[in-house]
Amino acid sequence: MRIFSAFIILLAIHSFTYSQTEFDFSGYINEIPMGQFSNEKLSSTFGIDKSFYLNLTRIRLRPVVYFGDNSRINLELESAVLLYQNITGFLASNADKTSRQLVSAKWLIKNNKNLSILNFIDRLYYRQDFDWGNVIIGRQRISWGTGRVWNPVDLFNPINPTSFYKIEKDGADAVSLKYYLGSFSDLNIVFNPMNKLSESNFGFRLRTNFGESDLSFISGKFDGKYIAGYDFAGNLGDAGIRSEGLIKFESNLPFEDKVQFIAGIDYQFTPKLYCLLEYHYNGEGEKNKFNYRLDKLMKGEILNLNKNYLAFSGMYQITPLLNSTLMMLNNMNDKSIFSSLTFSYSYTDNLYLNFGGQIFNGEDFTEYWYYPQTAFIQVEYYF
Repeated sequence: MRIFSAFIILLAIHSFTYSQTEFDFSGYINEIPMGQFSNEKLSSTFGIDKSFYLNLTRIRLRPVVYFGDNSRINLELESAVLLYQNITGFLASNADKTSRQLVSAKWLIKNNKNLSILNFIDRLYYRQDFDWGNVIIGRQRISWGTGRVWNPVDLFNPINPTSFYKIEKDGADAVSLKYYLGSFSDLNIVFNPMNKLSESNFGFRLRTNFGESDLSFISGKFDGKYIAGYDFAGNLGDAGIRSEGLIKFESNLPFEDKVQFIAGIDYQFTPKLYCLLEYHYNGEGEKNKFNYRLDKLMKGEILNLNKNYLAFSGMYQITPLLNSTLMMLNNMNDKSIFSSLTFSYSYTDNLYLNFGGQIFNGEDFTEYWYYPQTAFIQVEYYF
């Protein structure tokens, strides 16, 4: 952590010496009261309460320091305050850092029976722009892939699609270089260091454009495994189509267990109605529900448990200020289903009210049987 901080400070001093300094500040407050309700068998099997109530407050501060036109330091600091009743460890994970973070930047301020206060740095990076591209050093977001629900080629910052309370993807500690090859083409090289240099992750994404379509090739070494992949986005008539996928080169696994990919299509039926359909094949999933790796799911190491998934999402504008979103995820193997309905009201340009619920259906010990039914209200204020 000291080396990481010292390096950022040295870069700042260097830029400050030769450039005019400007400051910017923004952020948001996110208030989410919710109730969650587990089924009786889940409650008795794992010794958890059938119902529990929480209030999550997320405060994110985003100062930026500009050194002239081509250099800046971004910091995103978040404070998460959780008030809860009867919450259990089975449904909550508070890892010290993610698998893509070299250093811990979390401070647990308070943690008792009904209150938890956690501060953490989610972004802290130095960016230098050049005529030929840019270099970013530090904790940053690296966004690879084109999927709307799942992103198998997002090897740095994936989010579970059932998570409604997480706005930002986790930052990754990395050195990222982007080299412009043309107006719509570039090469992105990323090095993600670990405590042992031999365990570090690295990769590249080569992106180009053909007509109205974007195509990328991806390769590298992640978690000790070499991978190759692609992502694609284009049009089929008036519809948008996209796909992405990867293969992990592991000699001890059959081909179908090495592969992950998505294929999706979306269409704007009317100015008010938009729909999306996306299929996901998850080769690392388990076919037998009794072999599900729940430990990895809770740690965030995996996002799904089985192999074949289908997602539908529909958004409808009820009024210019009120929108509704329906999402359904189907585990096509164990037949469990996740459904959510959310209404979003734009009170002002920077104040939003969301409310809705999540329903999980499935036979005992299927994937979405483990999740609690949820009702929530979400207030978002941006400044």
